[in-house]
Amino acid sequence: MPGLRVIAGAAKGRKLKMPSGEGTRPVMDRVKEAIFSILGEDVAQAAFLDLFAGSGSVGIEALSRGAARATFVESDAGAVRTIQANLTTTGFSAQAHVVRSDVFIFLRNEPREGFHFAYVAPPQYHHLWVETLNILDARPAWINPDGLVIVQIDPREFTEHPLRHFSLVDRRKYGNTLVCFYERTAPVPAPPNP
Repeated sequence: MPGLRVIAGAAKGRKLKMPSGEGTRPVMDRVKEAIFSILGEDVAQAAFLDLFAGSGSVGIEALSRGAARATFVESDAGAVRTIQANLTTTGFSAQAHVVRSDVFIFLRNEPREGFHFAYVAPPQYHHLWVETLNILDARPAWINPDGLVIVQIDPREFTEHPLRHFSLVDRRKYGNTLVCFYERTAPVPAPPNP
């Protein structure tokens, strides 16, 4: 497998370290490139939440493309050290907040402020993506009203999943990777009093 790198932006071409062990699966360059092509200019000055962050390569890509800040949430101590090393290599430590925590415990807190984008790429085949969406749906303030949740899974894991505060607006397949985009939906207004 080729090494990880930053594809575009201020840190273009910088090589990134991979966490040791089999608990993380890096997003392929072509998938990462496709995602950021879809997001386009909206990444500039955005707040980015990288959940199950692994090497941190997705959040770092966002920072390289002009995101104002990124929060990385990862439970594995070795992966957290890798994220911190990659942030040092790319020069983005000052714009980053690395949290060593279980994603579900982290999301059960009340957010201090919302994010424009949340990237969800959990370990495969445990329906952790559904659990993550459910928690975000119960606490939609994590995502700004015009924000997106981006889910990376194996296509075999996908199921239609009804949510109150988010709706699936796009789905793209790249080989054995499926990327789903969930948008915050406007709250349904209460019916007027008779």
